[in-house]
Amino acid sequence: MSTESSGGYLSRLAENTEAQQLAVAAELGEHALEVLSDWQNWPDELRLLVADMAGALRDVRRVAISRGHRIPPTDPPADEAGDEGP
Repeated sequence: MSTESSGGYLSRLAENTEAQQLAVAAELGEHALEVLSDWQNWPDELRLLVADMAGALRDVRRVAISRGHRIPPTDPPADEAGDEGP
């Protein structure tokens, strides 16, 4: 099965999966701010939070890599060319 066709079954499935994974990552980001503001519960909460965030990051990375194999490379904007960041 190919994911090339726009609106095909696998394409829609991938879009839905990615949307769910990004929503989970956003929720974990918000939860992280809550956990960090309550320092008395850090040891247990941080352990669980880090495990959940690592899983979400793994899932989002998997989607990004998969899309990278299907999306043709583009030239970076002129202001970003050669800029590796800080």
